[in-house]
Parts: sequence; C-alpha cells; structure tokens
Amino acid sequence: MMDRLATSSTTISHRVALAVILGLAMCAATVLHARMPRAEKHESRREINHIEEAWRMAVLKADMVAMNSLLADDFMAITPDGTLLTREQTLARLHDVAAHFTLIQDYDRKLRFYRTTALVTSRAQVSGSYAGGDISGDYLCTRVYVRDAHDAWKIVSFETRLLPNPYLQPR
Repeated sequence: MMDRLATSSTTISHRVALAVILGLAMCAATVLHARMPRAEKHESRREINHIEEAWRMAVLKADMVAMNSLLADDFMAITPDGTLLTREQTLARLHDVAAHFTLIQDYDRKLRFYRTTALVTSRAQVSGSYAGGDISGDYLCTRVYVRDAHDAWKIVSFETRLLPNPYLQPR
C-alpha cells in the first residue's frame, strides 16, 4: 500500500511539474511573439523606409560613406549568381568602377517586424552594368534589419535574385 501511495504521489508530482513547465513555455511564447506597439511600429516603418531610400541612393551614387553607415558589422550579402559577400567585400564591389547603376526602382515592397528585427521584401527594376556586362532586369530582393546596441536599424543581410523575363520564356 505504501508503494502505491508513493507511486501515486510521484505521478502527481510529475504531472504538476509538467503543467508548470507547459505554463511557463506558453508564457515565454507569448512574450517572444508579442506585437510591437502601434506607435513604435509606425516610427520603425518610417525609419526603415528612410533607410531603404538611403541604401538605394548609396548604390546609385556608389556612396561608400553612406553605405558604410547602413550596414551592420556582420553584414552578409548573396548576389544573383549565388556569391556570398562580407561587409568589406560588398563595400569593395560598390567602390569598384566596373559596377555602374543608372536605375534602381523598388516596387511591391512588404515590411514585417519581429521585435528588434525587420524583414523587407520587394521587387526592383534595375538598369546597370557590371564588368562590361548588362545586369538590367527585374529582381526579387530581401533585406533583413536588426536594431543595434545604439537602438539604430542596421542592414544585416541582403539577397537578390534576377527574375526570369516572361517574354523570353519558351511557350
């Protein structure tokens, strides 16, 4: 009888512990997925849109100083050909006279927030050349922003992909 009571008591203790753990997990999930307050989201959206324009102008003008201020120290980029570039390599390519952009026009931009992270997806019409080759076309772009220690948004990741020209596709 004593063994039965001990087993029953142990089972109840395990169930209580499991309930407490599940309750804490649910509380943690609620905190992690808490929505950004509306006013903060509005201000952050304004800041990100401003940085998006600053990024576009920095690329068009090959402005190393402006681009340097926009990128996080651990920035990584993935080019349309799949090349992975560090921050330093990205800045070097921007400075490279072989790259020349005459148009970068974003459209269909979507912006989502995840606490201190923002994700921007867009399409961009691009005109330009790189190393003598034409790189004009429509691109799909993703930029990831994170708030740094000084509460400023910095670009930590960029990826772009050339979209196929529907008029050149076989029927």
